[in-house]
Amino acid sequence: MSITSALSSALSGLAANSRAAGVVSANLANIQTEGYGRREIALSQDAVATGGGVRVSGIIRHVDSAVLSDRRAADSDLAQSQTRANFLKGVQASIGTPDSNGSLSSLMSALEASLVTAASRPEATDRLQQVSLRAAEVTGAFNDISDSIQNQRMRAEEQIEASVRGLNSDLEQVHRINIQIQIAQRKGADTSGLLDHRQVVVDRVAELIPIREVARDDGAIALMTPGGTLLVDSGSARLEFTRTNVIAPHMTLEGGLLSGLRINGEQVAPAGMRSPIEGGRLSAMFDVRDTLAVDAQRQIDALARDVIERFQDPAWDTTVGAADPGLFTDQGGRFDVASETGIAGRMALNLAVDPTKGGDPQKLRDGLGAVALGPVGNAARLHGLADAFAARSSMASGDLGGAAGSASQHIASMVSQLSQTVLAEDRVSSFAAVRQSGLAEALAQDGVNSDDETARLLLIEQAYAANARMIQTLDEMMDTLLRIG
Repeated sequence: MSITSALSSALSGLAANSRAAGVVSANLANIQTEGYGRREIALSQDAVATGGGVRVSGIIRHVDSAVLSDRRAADSDLAQSQTRANFLKGVQASIGTPDSNGSLSSLMSALEASLVTAASRPEATDRLQQVSLRAAEVTGAFNDISDSIQNQRMRAEEQIEASVRGLNSDLEQVHRINIQIQIAQRKGADTSGLLDHRQVVVDRVAELIPIREVARDDGAIALMTPGGTLLVDSGSARLEFTRTNVIAPHMTLEGGLLSGLRINGEQVAPAGMRSPIEGGRLSAMFDVRDTLAVDAQRQIDALARDVIERFQDPAWDTTVGAADPGLFTDQGGRFDVASETGIAGRMALNLAVDPTKGGDPQKLRDGLGAVALGPVGNAARLHGLADAFAARSSMASGDLGGAAGSASQHIASMVSQLSQTVLAEDRVSSFAAVRQSGLAEALAQDGVNSDDETARLLLIEQAYAANARMIQTLDEMMDTLLRIG
């Protein structure tokens, strides 16, 4: 090898090691950067230009695509289960547990106790007033639970709108990055930064919609749902959703009062087994709005109906006509079974006995329709109210089955059923979280490790020093030749 060839080889070694040091430095700097794929310099012998030197043939970006795909699927599952679990926990919190102050169960127990206390001394107006106040608290609890359910539906509606808007932006962004990567690859430029950026965007999409990534020519990718609906390929899909500003209990997707989802102008099922987007946060939000919240509202309405009808029976109060409301009303009127949907939100105490609205609690003793005070020692109607409360009967609607029970027992059954549902959803969510965490850790194993990068940096330093020493030696040899000459 001539001195010139040796010098060329040493210089190429310096250049390659300088580039390698830059790669290691970038790895260490981005050790906590989301979506960053560890880089490694690819070297090859350059027998032509440097006579046996080295050249940088490219930058290798290390990402395990199989593990990444599994982690994205786990992200979708976790987002779905967490969204469902959070809704159910919200309903559970609004209803409360039997041992918590202000819970529906405790307020019903307080009402029942106040009826028994008032019946023992019907002449005591303060005890009658306590019955009215406890009854008003029960109606307020039903109203609050219904409002909480509908508020969660409205939040889901708002989140769906924001998610669809974000998805459209991200899908378009993936398409644009595809084009940039193809152009860069054709020019022989490094595409690692673009690949990092695309991975972050695709990760965002995967949390909302489960996806499959398919490699295309020149570094581009296609995205599709597990069912085969294309989201990104030669272009990007367009999702459409129209937000409703106010949602009432009777408004449903099936009834045509709420918006569904369109992909490229085609109506698709937004949730369920037939949905092309089933599995991520977006389908879970549709599930909350159209299934979970509707079921919860139907159940609380069934309980409200049971309570209203127990005290609407004219058998305990002959002063009430067949068309008149009982102790509990539908916004002041008599409850009609045809209007059950949303009754929990409309339930109100009869104005005749509501002291805060000018009513007289003594009508609990004398009759809701009484025009004059009756015997102050007559506890018959109060006993009738207490008996109606404790009477065992089957619910006319709802999902608690046909078992007979008192008003408090029916509520306890619903609380128990809801607790079991929350527990089951929590288990699903916990499993999804463990799986997602494990896959994220597995993906990180192929990421940047500071110890490994530091070891590489030491090797690069040694190689750089060796090449520098070679250049110094060659320089000394040239000086020797020049002195001889």
